[in-house]
Amino acid sequence: MANEAKPCPCDIGDRMEYGELGQEFQIEHIKAYVVKPSAGSDKAIIVIQDIFGWQLPNTRYMADMLATNGYIAICPDFYVGKEPWSPSSDWSKFQEWLQDKKPTNINKEVDAVLKFLKERCGAKHIGAVGFCWGGVATHYLALQYPEVKAGVSVYGIIREREDKYELKSPTLFIFAENDSVIPLDQVSALEANLKEKCKVDYQVKIFPGQTHGFVHRKREDINPADTPYIQEARKDMLNWLNKYM
Repeated sequence: MANEAKPCPCDIGDRMEYGELGQEFQIEHIKAYVVKPSAGSDKAIIVIQDIFGWQLPNTRYMADMLATNGYIAICPDFYVGKEPWSPSSDWSKFQEWLQDKKPTNINKEVDAVLKFLKERCGAKHIGAVGFCWGGVATHYLALQYPEVKAGVSVYGIIREREDKYELKSPTLFIFAENDSVIPLDQVSALEANLKEKCKVDYQVKIFPGQTHGFVHRKREDINPADTPYIQEARKDMLNWLNKYM
């Protein structure tokens, strides 16, 4: 029996609450926050969470922003129901917490999301944007999934793979100058190795004076002095996606 075209569950009436313009759906074994643009679109972005999980308002706000710019945006629970990190958690236990939440061990979830976007939402052009943990995951997708046509990795680097510079899709890497998680020498090494080994378009950009988390900071948490850098980074993100999708 031929597969019937199914209406995209993204076709929902927008709710105008801040940060909650979409709805949650069950997609095979994972849940996801899905938000649609006001007009129909065949372009979709996988928005990948940071360590604080798929329900963090900051990340959902970025999904909403992408939808207002014409993309179907989907923010899946890549931890598959496991507890996200908490600001009150003991950092000495972070590596233990991370053991079953590796950002390079997400193929099953990515495959389910890609199938959903293609079959249920009619997506023909798919990209990825990720923050922190999700930035590492976005870097991973650029190595493993050429069908993901563009990526924006925000404060995230794969450190352990031998092939980490052999990108298959154009990728923008955004970093903060004063990031306590990613020292600038690691950023410099990434850029130097990409220049030598990468065969697709890429860009590495460092934002002066900024700290980890600046791009997906909520409006009410933004220091006015940081606003121009945050706006510039978000514009760079959109320009990159628009160019390659």
